[in-house]
Amino acid sequence: MFLNRRPITTLSANHYEANFSHYYVVGFPIGLNLWKTAKLGFSLEIVPIIRAENGTSRVANILFHSGVLVNFGHDFTLASRLSFETSGRYGFSPVLNKIVKRSKTNSYFVALPIPVRFGNDQPTSVTAGLQVGIVF
Repeated sequence: MFLNRRPITTLSANHYEANFSHYYVVGFPIGLNLWKTAKLGFSLEIVPIIRAENGTSRVANILFHSGVLVNFGHDFTLASRLSFETSGRYGFSPVLNKIVKRSKTNSYFVALPIPVRFGNDQPTSVTAGLQVGIVF
């Protein structure tokens, strides 16, 4: 699976922060989904996160995601993942996924992740994001 993950906005006790306001953040997940049955599977993702700010860019964080996939039918899937970041944050990320177009060799999807993070002496945060990608 290849996709582009963009956080849209993040909310925590201390502040509200929108992507594109002073910087740009995008993740490039590399994932593997293994389906045990037609309804239940396992997912593993590794996501390098790039941050562009003040004319420079860098890998700011790497996210390790693993969890359970539940197929609801009608091309909807819920990924319930545990999340561990090299920044010291951890939490969980429910992701609702919808296949929007199928072809003979792959499918195109959109997804709405809602990452919740704790730890590293920071307040709990909730982020809304957008994913688009290809499943093959």
